Amino acid sequence: MLWMRQIAAVLRLEMKKTFLSKRGWWIYCLAAGPVVITVLHSLVMGRVRNPNAHRLGDDSIIFAALFQLFYLRATIFFGCMGIFSNLFRGEILEKTLHYYYLTPMRRELLVAGKYLSGLSVALVLFVGSTAAAFLTLPRHFGPAWTDFLSHGPGMHQLGSYMLVAALGSIGYGAVFLLCGLFFRNPMIPAAVVFVWENLNPFLPALLKKISVIFYLKSLCPVEVPVPPPFSVMVIDTDPTPAWLAIPGLLAVAGIILAYSAIAARQTEINYGE
Repeated sequence: MLWMRQIAAVLRLEMKKTFLSKRGWWIYCLAAGPVVITVLHSLVMGRVRNPNAHRLGDDSIIFAALFQLFYLRATIFFGCMGIFSNLFRGEILEKTLHYYYLTPMRRELLVAGKYLSGLSVALVLFVGSTAAAFLTLPRHFGPAWTDFLSHGPGMHQLGSYMLVAALGSIGYGAVFLLCGLFFRNPMIPAAVVFVWENLNPFLPALLKKISVIFYLKSLCPVEVPVPPPFSVMVIDTDPTPAWLAIPGLLAVAGIILAYSAIAARQTEINYGE
């Protein structure tokens, strides 16, 4: 079908531009940062001779904290901001967007192709980084770690973290694609979203649910204990079950993308901004 071939053509072109973008070097650093940390942790703890000084369960909590505090709030959030907000804004800065608009292609298909290209990059970087970090963090336990993966909850936890990373890329990607399409400076709405997402633990139960990170945390397999004095300020809310959180996130991302696609019909290029 013609529309599928057009989306595929945009996808191929944007994949090359996105993966090889010189502006995106810091995104690769964000994705590699947690893996470097987990490798160093494994190397250092592998030299500790006291077996009681560190347990496998401790590493599960360490990774859960690393994932929720670093991946969700920094790596995936800012990485998606860098990837998706530049899909349209970068073309405007480089004065090349009109080449797309001059082609006989519906703008909804252009939005779809660009989003899929950004999502492909995000999934490779952030889901791959999550898997690499999870597998290397407790590597120093040797056979105990292999048994945890083969006969314990290790593979289930790995699958859950990879799923959350993928859903985070889908949700934040849709949000930042919309920001790049509508705002001259996407950093301003990104800052607003960042503050709102990080205030989530301290918000009332109803307001907690108006965020992406609430549903992502609900899907995490290991809970991270909140140390005092922050534990006093945190408002406990029952997590959303997976059967509701996953379709809910996908539906919200779909609505945002549909709105972006419809709004793209009315957008006009003004390189003089």
